[in-house]
Amino acid sequence: MLRDVDYVLAKLDWMRAERIWPNGLRYLWTDAFGVVLYISLYHETGEERWLEEAERLAADVERVLGRPRGLRIGEAADRDGQYFHYLAMWLFALARLGDIKPEYRQRGIALAREIHPAFVIPGRGVIWKMQEDLSGPYPGYGLGAMDAYDGYISYRMLDEDALAPEIADMKGLMERDWRTLEIEQDLGLGMMLWLAHFFPGEPWAKGQTEQSLGMLDTMWVDPPGYFCRAPWLRATKIAFTNYGVSLGLQATGVWPERIERLHAFFEDWHSGDEYDREAITWVMTCTAHLPGAFISANAG
Repeated sequence: MLRDVDYVLAKLDWMRAERIWPNGLRYLWTDAFGVVLYISLYHETGEERWLEEAERLAADVERVLGRPRGLRIGEAADRDGQYFHYLAMWLFALARLGDIKPEYRQRGIALAREIHPAFVIPGRGVIWKMQEDLSGPYPGYGLGAMDAYDGYISYRMLDEDALAPEIADMKGLMERDWRTLEIEQDLGLGMMLWLAHFFPGEPWAKGQTEQSLGMLDTMWVDPPGYFCRAPWLRATKIAFTNYGVSLGLQATGVWPERIERLHAFFEDWHSGDEYDREAITWVMTCTAHLPGAFISANAG
């Protein structure tokens, strides 16, 4: 597992100077990763300022994106509605903050109970995107393929007893499809590896880890050394999604040479589009260089 603290500190300084993050627009996925990144720095350095940064960011996210029920996808006008998998990542961030300050765990439990009935159809699935007030599904969106797995892990990280009914709902949905679920997208595969590493002995985790590694193996493009977006998109490469794969591989403890290769490739590669300056690219970069609090204490 990488522990490139100096690299991360330099990137954080650069992002702030360029007004990319955290002093840019709020975006729930990126900010959830950012809270956990700050907690990783707090654990690595022992400096209270990183815990203070995590709390400051959490407060800003709730102030800007918080709604009477749940949190909006992002601050920009085109980032309306709510995604369950973004909310699940935010719950994970609150769980990690709650490891240090229990009040955040209680806030996470309350949020999970608030959003669960709106998104989850027991026995059928989890609605991928909802209206901003959670009054109904967002037009044109159906059920998410991985959302039950996202919720299952985040709920268990928060409190297995307090969220036992909600965890049971997610477990039931996973049991319906983990044997047949085939993910064919780079970030989805990386995140599935990360989710599975928390409970590697459970059948779904064993099955999906094997499935995900097999698929990723077919998506490795060498040379120059990156994971393509999908098996049929060999030339398509995205930095932040590859860093998500790196996180999953580090959580699983496999392919260190491929992790090194993809990091080296994307360090000097530019997409030539908006993602060169998007916060998600650089926060995910930092996370891959310092996975820290994203990794289970029992990993490996």
